[in-house]
Amino acid sequence: MSFAAYMANIEKQTGVTPDEFVRLAIERGLTAPGAKATPITDWLKAEYGLGHGHAMAIVKLLRDRGVLA
Repeated sequence: MSFAAYMANIEKQTGVTPDEFVRLAIERGLTAPGAKATPITDWLKAEYGLGHGHAMAIVKLLRDRGVLA
């Protein structure tokens, strides 16, 4: 499965687009310098019911977009 298909599945499950996840993570301060993946995955699991793999895909998205080091 491609990354794009994986992201499409996440959007279908949550109703949240990749761009919205980026915006929400920034608004919550989860992309500040030195940020780690765990607080992001914890948020995604708790608020959106994502599994670890899907949550890590959002972390990858944030890194790919340059908002998370």
